[in-house]
Amino acid sequence: MTRQQLSPSEVMSDNAEKLYSMAQVTQSIQEIAKQISNDLGDKNPLVLVCMMGGLVPAGWLLPLLQFPMKLDYLQISRYRGTTEGGDLEWIKKPALEIRDQSVLIVDDIFDEGVTIAEIHRYCMQQGAADIKTAVLVEKNSNRKVVDVTVDYVGLHVPDRYVFGFGMDYQHYWRNASGIYALKEQ
Repeated sequence: MTRQQLSPSEVMSDNAEKLYSMAQVTQSIQEIAKQISNDLGDKNPLVLVCMMGGLVPAGWLLPLLQFPMKLDYLQISRYRGTTEGGDLEWIKKPALEIRDQSVLIVDDIFDEGVTIAEIHRYCMQQGAADIKTAVLVEKNSNRKVVDVTVDYVGLHVPDRYVFGFGMDYQHYWRNASGIYALKEQ
């Protein structure tokens, strides 16, 4: 049975492996928050949350950042409910002014780097003063886009399809309490 044929209930029944518990995810977000606070606490940054995947990690991260910030979101998609990335599609660009702002981009996963690279390029084009990026997980793979790095990474995952805590499996399981990977077939 291929990944595309699994129903949402089949994925969690016996086709997924828990990589990180809720406690481990929470601890990683607390560590990221400390680093961000040290680096951006005096910059009044504009935080851009990448929807939909960045919603859950940002919801846990932002209350831990005890400094003034502006908040906006953007939506850019490569997966559109599939397990394979495709062409980028901008769905919603940020509404707030980016020019001369310190920007913090918050997303769920750093996989190949295509999405982060496009968002970074967009923010530079809009005149951001500086840009930092934070992701809940970084995938251990050698398929990264050249010259793209992330400033704050919570956890590392194997080069497998992962979901939970904001990341989805065909639009499902963003609400899973922990991070899971599909079992290798």
